[in-house]
Amino acid sequence: MEEPPGAAAASAPARLRLLLGHLLPRAPGGAAAPRSFPTSAQIATVKYPTQFRFTLDNDLLSPEQRYFYEENGYLVIKNLVSSEEIDHFRDEFTKICKNEVKVPGLVIMKDVAIAKSEFVPDQRAVTKIQDFQHHEELFRYCTLPQIVKYVECFTGPNIMAMHTMLINKPPDPGKKTSRHPMHQDLHYFPFRPADRIVAAWTAMERIDRRNGCLVVLPGTHKGSLKQHDYPEWEGGVNKMYHGVRDYDKNAPRIHLVMEKGDTVFFHPLLIHGSGMNRTEGFRKAISCHYASCDCHYIDVKGTSQEIIENEVVDLASKKYGIESPVSLKDVWMVRSRLVKGERRNL
Repeated sequence: MEEPPGAAAASAPARLRLLLGHLLPRAPGGAAAPRSFPTSAQIATVKYPTQFRFTLDNDLLSPEQRYFYEENGYLVIKNLVSSEEIDHFRDEFTKICKNEVKVPGLVIMKDVAIAKSEFVPDQRAVTKIQDFQHHEELFRYCTLPQIVKYVECFTGPNIMAMHTMLINKPPDPGKKTSRHPMHQDLHYFPFRPADRIVAAWTAMERIDRRNGCLVVLPGTHKGSLKQHDYPEWEGGVNKMYHGVRDYDKNAPRIHLVMEKGDTVFFHPLLIHGSGMNRTEGFRKAISCHYASCDCHYIDVKGTSQEIIENEVVDLASKKYGIESPVSLKDVWMVRSRLVKGERRNL
């Protein structure tokens, strides 16, 4: 016998209640008591932020890596640059120290306490070269695909190389001048926002506490830019080696022991530095600071960064004989070079 029209629909709730009555335990009074089951969010052992501030959505970083950078301000990727590539960069650096190549705009820095160079007798040791963006062989580091794909996770697809360095930390002469004071890289940069800037720093050999590895204060990237000045060190301080004037010296710190080819990416507000090189060899690393092309320049006059603007402008004026007024922005516009995408504000 057929049910009258609408009877099947009307009896559906009744059949559902009957089914639940068989499946669920009875509550007081005879009604079926509903049971709750935990969701994946409730049973997860690690909770990640619903919105990431310091990294962009990407298919490369795992949730654990993104969360680590969010919390700590740095991320180490092991064995990212090949030994062959690093040896090539080392050979190019040697040529520069031997004056076999001339690089437009290159800045060569020397230790205030060392009388002899690693390569050239009777000259002070080259401790760092900066602004190698016009040296095509060294600039290849900044464009390595394995580096750039990580950089894009922090800056987005339009990327500028803003600051290039090859650090050649010398054996300490006994005056502790091979140290680098704790500082924030943003102190030197007249562009913002800070969250779209990232450094890539690659070890060119094993680096540990004996030869002066990087030391970082995890989580300090969440703070603000602090006042910097020259530390009052007995052995003297190298030019432009400014340090944070006031920070918690008892805060937890991490010494980044790295093998050749390991690369650390870190935020420009992360407080970091490096210790003395207590070995007899030079400790080398190559680095580039990247920024999104959507970043913009700021005027640092009247801010804590005015001290570095005065120094940089003074050096630029002496080196290039510039008499007209120059700003920190002008200097950084010359230092920067497009890596990927479209050049916009920088």
